[in-house]
Amino acid sequence: MGKTTKRKLKKKKYTTRLEKNKKIYYKNNSVIDSHKNNNYKLVLIALVISLFVNAFFLVRVNNLSSSIDDLNNTLEDNKEDIEKLDKNYINYLFLGDSITDFYDLDKYYEGLPVVNSGISGNTTEDILNDMKNRVYNYNPSKVFLLIGINDLGKGASNEEVFSNIKNIITNIKKNKPAVKIYIESIYPINKNIDEDKIIKVKDNSSIIKINDLLKEYCKEEHYTYINMYDILVDEDGNFNEKYTDDGLHPNENGYEIITKELKKYLD
Repeated sequence: MGKTTKRKLKKKKYTTRLEKNKKIYYKNNSVIDSHKNNNYKLVLIALVISLFVNAFFLVRVNNLSSSIDDLNNTLEDNKEDIEKLDKNYINYLFLGDSITDFYDLDKYYEGLPVVNSGISGNTTEDILNDMKNRVYNYNPSKVFLLIGINDLGKGASNEEVFSNIKNIITNIKKNKPAVKIYIESIYPINKNIDEDKIIKVKDNSSIIKINDLLKEYCKEEHYTYINMYDILVDEDGNFNEKYTDDGLHPNENGYEIITKELKKYLD
């Protein structure tokens, strides 16, 4: 298959994926808005009924007190239901760069509510600058985050990459408190395959250091760290050639083994 044909197929898949993501976004928000509206209506009805009851039994203090208690209980019950809406909605969001962008989620997670929010060439700053469109709008129940290799390719320090990843996680938890976050280790690279085409990262030493920082951070903050690095690396410390064709992106075999590992964390 020629390069032009491959690019056309990728563009077609990408356009289809964007349309699918839009549908999930509108569906998620319409479901949540619908539930919220229904709960608000119930609260309003309860208020009106209670006003009539309170007026009718105004002279009966005991009954009035009882009605107020019932009203407060109704409000509290509905408040809990509203707070549980996001928690009960299942929606898996994969957030990252080209490794996620090229990940055919519909193929590997057939029938599951998955959203691909990966964009080729993205850095941690790209995601931080577009959190609403990349994360919040999809109301995810779980987020699988894989990012950082492009930062290193552009000369960012280990500390900068680590700090930005922490900021992404902090912002997600602040805006979507109920979401569960899974941080994948940055994948290894293999410059022996095609050094001219691979991203400009000297070797895997920086990747290992950032992964160690992420692992410790997840331990301290009680997030789930997924050590994909050790699964994909070979005995020489490079991205195993069984799992990559260019030394950077997983091939079909790579995505299959990645999927096998990630599925352990789905409901």
